[in-house]
Amino acid sequence: MKPKSTTLGLSANWKQFTLLVIVNAFVGGMVGIERTVLPMLAELEFGIASHVAAMSFIMAFGVSKATANYATGRLAARFGRKALLVTGWSLALPVPFMLIYANDWSWIVASNILLGIHQGFAWSSTVVMKMDLVGEKDRGLAMGLNEFAGYIAVGLMAFLTGYLAAHYGPRPVPFQVGIAIAVTGLLLTLLWVKDTAHHVAAEGATSAIPKLKHVFVETSLTHRTLGSITQAGLVNNLNDGMLWGLLPVLLLNEGLGQERIGLIAAVYPAVWGIGQLFTGKLADHVNRRSLLIIGMVLQGLAILGLPLAHAQGAYIALSAALGLGTALVYPTFLAVIAAHTHPQQRSEAVGVFRLWRDLGYAIGALLTGLIADRFGITTSITAIGAVTVMSGVVLWLRMPSERKCLEPEDLKTMLIRPGVRVVDVRSPEEFETGHLPQAINIPIAELLERARTWSRRERIITVCAKGGGRSAQAAQVLRDMGFGRTWWLCGGALGWR
Repeated sequence: MKPKSTTLGLSANWKQFTLLVIVNAFVGGMVGIERTVLPMLAELEFGIASHVAAMSFIMAFGVSKATANYATGRLAARFGRKALLVTGWSLALPVPFMLIYANDWSWIVASNILLGIHQGFAWSSTVVMKMDLVGEKDRGLAMGLNEFAGYIAVGLMAFLTGYLAAHYGPRPVPFQVGIAIAVTGLLLTLLWVKDTAHHVAAEGATSAIPKLKHVFVETSLTHRTLGSITQAGLVNNLNDGMLWGLLPVLLLNEGLGQERIGLIAAVYPAVWGIGQLFTGKLADHVNRRSLLIIGMVLQGLAILGLPLAHAQGAYIALSAALGLGTALVYPTFLAVIAAHTHPQQRSEAVGVFRLWRDLGYAIGALLTGLIADRFGITTSITAIGAVTVMSGVVLWLRMPSERKCLEPEDLKTMLIRPGVRVVDVRSPEEFETGHLPQAINIPIAELLERARTWSRRERIITVCAKGGGRSAQAAQVLRDMGFGRTWWLCGGALGWR
């Protein structure tokens, strides 16, 4: 029996989980303090007319956050999750002061480099720690709660700082809120957060998911599921980088005041955050591929509608649609990454995904700035909307579908046809205790190598004792290899008997 400290599950670890949700709300709040104010500050106080120059702070944020994400993934197993979380909060402390006292735009850019590193260390650490605590069953819900806390804080701070900027000016009052956030986040982490290394070891000892040979390459590109998720994550933050930099300017050009701009800018992350309370749990029960496709296409269509809107109500509706589309994909991205990687490689795979995803901020800021300077804001927004829709199409074409289990009655009908392979993925000792007459025994650890010689046209049914454990994981592995017609048997060998 495992010690209580290494028991997996949301109910068993609710105190630490709740604390990490609160900590991540403070992490999100640090980004929210500048979401509405900095684009206006560039134009009103620093007199920056070029969209590329004005969005340089987003590029700096995106590159530094992406790099820190990858570093966190590589370093988490070596130094522990909590150590990186503390480091992240320590780096956040100077940021509000730099924003308040900056007399040159280069200081704003420098503050966003620090902010990006803080976000990479702190947000990545809370994501991975929650994954460690809850296990597979509630991982979608866990990611939904994590992202809800972070992005609802982004929305609230965007609205609050927009309100403060309208009444007290862009500086210093809006950024003074950031000082309180950074100090509180650091103290919560130092005093009460505990590391999750024991939970990783407990899950790793029982996991049947094969390890990736090249985590960076497979997560970035070659793995059919992980590579598909990574490109969608990059495009998601590419369009978010565009919205961060251009939406306030678009609304300002439409004649809207700072308070109204703050409201519209806040709706998007607020719906995004609140929506994840529901979409995270939804990702534990429905086909995740469908959620991802719908979410990316919905985002793209909403972005394409922005240049056509000219009233506050229309902008709010489109901002809400953007938030909903992002809520569908954000927790689902992370749940899928966790489901397709071994626990001991999870932090690195998440780090690689978040590296590319957050490079989307920098790519989006640079690309949309260049297009806006050359062709105008409307063309820039339209281009990013089209790219987002295409990302959904890539998911549809490349990512393997998640199938439910196959009922025994359906398997009996299928066995009459040629080209059906029934694979029992248990150990030889378990196989000898009872198995399907048609089954061959290939332990899950050997499945990847043995399957390389099979035809992709075959229908494959994986089996374990009760079904839903190793057989579901084995079917998932085979689908990632390109075996599109793969199922796992409901009830397993025991249910068949």
